[in-house]
Amino acid sequence: MEKLLIIDGMNLHFQMFFGMPSRILNANGKAIQATLGFVGAFIRIIKKVNPTHIVVLFDGEHPNDRTELFAEYKANHADYSKVPDYESPFSQLRDVYDALTFMNIRHVEVAELETDDVIASYVHSFQNECQIVIASFDSDFFQLINDNVNVLRYRGDNTVICDTQYIQNKYGILPCQYADFKSLTGDSSDNIKGAKKVGIKTAAALINQFSNLENVLNYANKIEKPSIRDSIISDSDLLQNNYKLIKLENRATLPFAFDELSYTYNGITTNEVLRGIGLR
Repeated sequence: MEKLLIIDGMNLHFQMFFGMPSRILNANGKAIQATLGFVGAFIRIIKKVNPTHIVVLFDGEHPNDRTELFAEYKANHADYSKVPDYESPFSQLRDVYDALTFMNIRHVEVAELETDDVIASYVHSFQNECQIVIASFDSDFFQLINDNVNVLRYRGDNTVICDTQYIQNKYGILPCQYADFKSLTGDSSDNIKGAKKVGIKTAAALINQFSNLENVLNYANKIEKPSIRDSIISDSDLLQNNYKLIKLENRATLPFAFDELSYTYNGITTNEVLRGIGLR
């Protein structure tokens, strides 16, 4: 069966830029640690997944329709335009793009919506035709997991493949319920506040009792604990808005057709890639 590997490019790039043990300079004094880390991790992911097709998607800089729903959406994210180049992950992003081009990997900066939306649209479009692996630490992708879709969280030798069982063991819910669950708990990484007094265990209990957020809100008067019942009722509008922010639908235009993403790993190494783009 064909297998599509989707890389959340900015997620992996940031992980490498901030996760490498120190700033690494090449012979010309150019910082290359993020590019080195990205290419090395990327090749290791390819070897682990053994995909037949690959696409790498990066967030572009453009207005986000989610901020129309919630002005504070991702307002807690750092503004790297105000830091020196050597502290900004964007200073090495062009080299990462060059590396992917050298490897003949299709990649693009998403020009509309968010990378999450394009990844979700790839999943919705092809999940019944092939296996799909999403490489990202963004937990929003947990809602897309099913028998044909997994999420890979790259940690070198400790890389984790998240499947349906992983979500059930970690949260006590099904992947298809994750957007409902996260709407209740909120998401501090994206500056989304959840219902007051509702933590992970309470959210899971509510989802298991009522199946989804809509039912939690419609039958909130049946919630036994008064403080939780009052919280859900008072935060009803907030929770409905959270769901709109978190739920990933098939709403993005795909930048590449499936056949354009065909790839066969040829054994290329990190050093060969860096030499090929002039960083070694």
